[in-house]
Amino acid sequence: MKISISGIRGIFGQDLDLHAIINFSRLFASFIINSSSKSEKKCLVARDTRPSSSIILQTVSAAVMEQGIDVFDLGVAPTPFVFHESIKYGNAIIVTASHNPLEWNGLKFVINGRGIFEEELDSIQEENILSGSRYGKSYNVNSNYIFDIFELMGKNRYLRDDRKKTNTIGLDPGGGAISSFIPNLYNTLNQKYYSINDIAGISSRSPDPTTDDLFELRKLVISKKLQLGFAFDMDADRLVVVDNNGTKLSSDLTLLLCITSTLNHGAKKFVVSVDTSNAIERMIANHGGTLNYSKVGEANVVKEMLKLNGDAGGEGSSAGFIMPKFNLCRDGILASAIISSLNDDLYSDCIEIASKYSTIRSKIPTKSNFQKPIIDKIEDKFKGKFFQIIKMDGIKILIDDNSWILIRSSNTEDAIRISVESTPNNVLSLFKDTKKKVLSIYEEIK
Repeated sequence: MKISISGIRGIFGQDLDLHAIINFSRLFASFIINSSSKSEKKCLVARDTRPSSSIILQTVSAAVMEQGIDVFDLGVAPTPFVFHESIKYGNAIIVTASHNPLEWNGLKFVINGRGIFEEELDSIQEENILSGSRYGKSYNVNSNYIFDIFELMGKNRYLRDDRKKTNTIGLDPGGGAISSFIPNLYNTLNQKYYSINDIAGISSRSPDPTTDDLFELRKLVISKKLQLGFAFDMDADRLVVVDNNGTKLSSDLTLLLCITSTLNHGAKKFVVSVDTSNAIERMIANHGGTLNYSKVGEANVVKEMLKLNGDAGGEGSSAGFIMPKFNLCRDGILASAIISSLNDDLYSDCIEIASKYSTIRSKIPTKSNFQKPIIDKIEDKFKGKFFQIIKMDGIKILIDDNSWILIRSSNTEDAIRISVESTPNNVLSLFKDTKKKVLSIYEEIK
C-alpha cells in the first residue's frame, strides 16, 4: 500500500482491504472534527467506475457517518467535479486510484477544495479515532461543475477565442467517471464530438491513457478527419491529446497548450512541477511571465500556487493543468475545453517550441528502503558533467541549457522515477546512460 499526498493506494483485496479503508476514513473523519471550526461537520464523497469502487464508497460513507459527520454523496463523479464542489462542504473523500491498473483502488482526501499537504497527511495518520456521540446522515447531491465551466468558457468568454472555428473532436473516457457526463458537458460547451469507450465501467483500453497506445481513438480521429482527440484516465484529472494525424502529443506539450492559452489571456504567474519540460519555461519567458517550480505532486503545485497567488500551471509529467481560480486540482476536463478552443496560430507556436525538446520518463520498481540510497549516490555518477544540482524533490541534475535528469521516489508506486530531457537527437543516449547508472547503484546496495 502506498501512502502519500496523492492518496492511499493499493491492490484491493491484497495490500488495500476494507479494514484499511475503514481505518483511514475514520482517521480523516477525526481530522475533520478536530480541525474544523464549524459546528456542522460535512464530507463530500464520490467514486470512479472501478469494479471495487462501489463497495469501498459504501464503506467510506459508513465509517465517516459513524464519527457523526454528515455525508453528501455525488455517486460516480470525476475528480475535478469533486474538488470544484468540495468548496461548499469543506472536505471530501474520492474513491479512486486515478490512472493505476483496474485491480488498484484508493482514497483521495480533499480539504477546502484542495488536496492535502504533507503536514496534513502526517496529522491525519496521527489522529486518535473518536467515538461519535451521534451518527451522521447521508444525502445524495449533484455537482454544478458543468454549469460553472460553461460560465467560464462560454458566457464569460474568458478563454474561448472567437477566431477559432468549432471543430469536431474525438473523446475516449476509457469507461471512467466522466463517461456518463459527456453528452451534457460537451453539448453545453457547444462542442461537436464523437465518443468511444463511453459506457461507465466498460473499456477496451487500460485506465492510463499516457501509456496506452489509444489505437481506437487514433483510428477515430483519422477516419472521421477530426481536429483533435482527447483521452481521460479513470477520474478525468489526466488528459492525453491526439492530433489530427492520430499522433499522441506529449504530456508536456498538452500542458504547454493550456498555459499558452492562459498567457494569451493575461495570465502572468505560473507554477509547474520540477519534472516539467523546459519548453514551458521558454514559452512563459517569451511572453513576459514568471515561473516557479514545486515538488512533483498536485498538492505541492497547488501549495506553491496559493503561496505565490499563481494564475495557472501544473505537472508536465501528467499533463495536469491547474487553474486555481476555477479548480485547485489537475483538471483534464478544463484542459480539453481550453485546447479545443485554442486558435491555430497559438497551436502552431506551441508545436514549434516543443519540437526543440524531447523528454523520456520511466520507472524502476524499487522497494522504498532502497530509494533514498540510490538518490543519494547518483550525484557522484555525474561528477564533472553538470552545472547545477537541485534537490527540491529527489535530485535534478542540469547538464546544459537544454538537458536535465531527475531521479526521485514515486508518490504513487514503489518505484524510482527517471525523467530525462534533452534535444531530440540526444535524449535517448542521455536516458540510457542515466538508467544504467541508477541500475548500477541499485546492484551495489541490494
